[in-house]
Amino acid sequence: KRAAELRDEILFRQPESHLYGDCPICCILLELDDRKSFMMTCCGKTICGGCCYANQYANQMKKAKNLCPFCRQPAADTDEEVKQLLMRRVEANDPAATYQAGVLCFKEGDYKGAFAYCTKAAGLGDMAAHFELSCFYGEGQGVEKDEKKHLH
Repeated sequence: KRAAELRDEILFRQPESHLYGDCPICCILLELDDRKSFMMTCCGKTICGGCCYANQYANQMKKAKNLCPFCRQPAADTDEEVKQLLMRRVEANDPAATYQAGVLCFKEGDYKGAFAYCTKAAGLGDMAAHFELSCFYGEGQGVEKDEKKHLH
């Protein structure tokens, strides 16, 4: 009976972490809903919505330019600057930035480019990129449709 209780305790215990990890500022688990966290293109860190809001509020009170809450670099003002910063992180083999580059390519309709970035990101260990690769194989976007690879 005690073995079953121990097994249940282990089984139903809250995980210490999950695939998105912790906010590097407040150390609270990042939400599973990725709309509630933000990837900073300057340093590649994913920051929770609360820390981003607090940072924006502090910058407004100081009437300062918007700075990254983690590395304190000025935030990009244009989409072109965002892409340049993102590509710099991709060159540094940042898995999250590489995945985001794939997402940008996908939104622009460049499925082969998106597939290439997601493949690289998956090789670097990004879990979301693994899922997207499955979708690419299932839909046949950027790669030949393959049901076997879609399921694995």
